[in-house]
Amino acid sequence: MSGDQRPVTTAGRGDTGFTGAIPEVYDSLLVPMIFAEPARLLARTVAASDGVDVLETAAGTGVLTRALAQLGSHRIVATDLNEPMLAAAAARLPSERVRWQVADAADLPFPDCSFDVVVCQFGVMFLPDKVRGYAEALRVLRPGGMFAFSVWDRIETSAVTQTVTDALCAAAPDEPLEFLRRTPHGYFDFDRIRAELDAAGFDHISGEYLDGSSRQTAETGAVAFCQGTPLRGEIDRHSTLNVESATAIAAAALRDRFGSGQFDAPTRWLQWTAARPR
Repeated sequence: MSGDQRPVTTAGRGDTGFTGAIPEVYDSLLVPMIFAEPARLLARTVAASDGVDVLETAAGTGVLTRALAQLGSHRIVATDLNEPMLAAAAARLPSERVRWQVADAADLPFPDCSFDVVVCQFGVMFLPDKVRGYAEALRVLRPGGMFAFSVWDRIETSAVTQTVTDALCAAAPDEPLEFLRRTPHGYFDFDRIRAELDAAGFDHISGEYLDGSSRQTAETGAVAFCQGTPLRGEIDRHSTLNVESATAIAAAALRDRFGSGQFDAPTRWLQWTAARPR
């Protein structure tokens, strides 16, 4: 990252804290495991629109940004609240058509009616106030512009995530490690999401369930979730578990369920589109 594109704020904390070694593990393991396939599908939805100016929120390490850049001639502003994640993303995709900027999706530093498309992959779950975040997306869209985003379905539809969570909670029932159930897989109610988009002012609201699969071994899956997500911070704060013991517990549970070799496991997510009224 160079010039005036360098992020200038620090990362979030708690469930939004993608700090330390998390961005590297996230990008090398989690991205190909569970994020690449949904990114391709979401990017196709954006590419099928006639939008040129695209704002991406919660860009993470840039898996969707890269998919968008490959599919069209969009001018992309890719933002994230967490500077370390954005720095990793910018290093992976030097492009004249992509501008990187640290920004909070709930308080966007852009004028009204600035973009044709706002897109977010697996980020709206982290918004403390969903309606406010959606209203910000609507504000910066031009009339008729599209808001497209994805969220994970309930944790029971993603076998690896559920196995890791169940194993860690069973190992420490008095101090359960619930991050994956609480936040990434905690915002899946179809009617609630539709109602909150409507409350923010969107119309032409549409959501669909999409099924995919993730390929990994027990060891890579355990490292990815225990060390490549904010679950790592929850583990570090735990009174009895540490990152080594938690990763070992998760790997053992995955081996018990899926075996010791490489395996494919099901995942499911919701992809949404909505429009700013003309």
